Amino acid sequence: MQAVESSQVIKAIRRIVRAIDLRSREVSRLTGLTIPQIVVLQGVRDLGEVTTKVLSDNADLSSATVVTILDKLEEKGLIERYRSVSDRRIVHTKLTAHGRKTASNLPGLLHEEFQKKFAGLDTAERRQLVGAIEQIAEMMNAHKLDAAPILMTGKLPD
Repeated sequence: MQAVESSQVIKAIRRIVRAIDLRSREVSRLTGLTIPQIVVLQGVRDLGEVTTKVLSDNADLSSATVVTILDKLEEKGLIERYRSVSDRRIVHTKLTAHGRKTASNLPGLLHEEFQKKFAGLDTAERRQLVGAIEQIAEMMNAHKLDAAPILMTGKLPD
């Protein structure tokens, strides 16, 4: 890859990371929840009564990270967990009434301006953009990483 192209890719990715960080801080101030907590909460809302493994796959986070997030959501009274009647090793998660109310009032995870511009694209353009971003993530071996550190605000861990 040419040095100029490499530099352009890094600069664009850094701008995206910065925009995500700023939005994450804004959403956290508005809701009292981190982006990973919102992603997991939305997963429980969308998938219904669900296991940690399914939530982990849905949120693209490790099971250990999801368990930690579920602990926080449970402390806030947004979810409850219970063991399966048929197999006591399996733990299910469901929203509480407070969790359903909270999940129905969450702001968009991406900035409103992005959402408007993205929605203004035709279906083929949206799919092409998503495909390009997924391809970049794949090329960077990002599929092997837990997404939680990038979805949280503050200093990235070493």
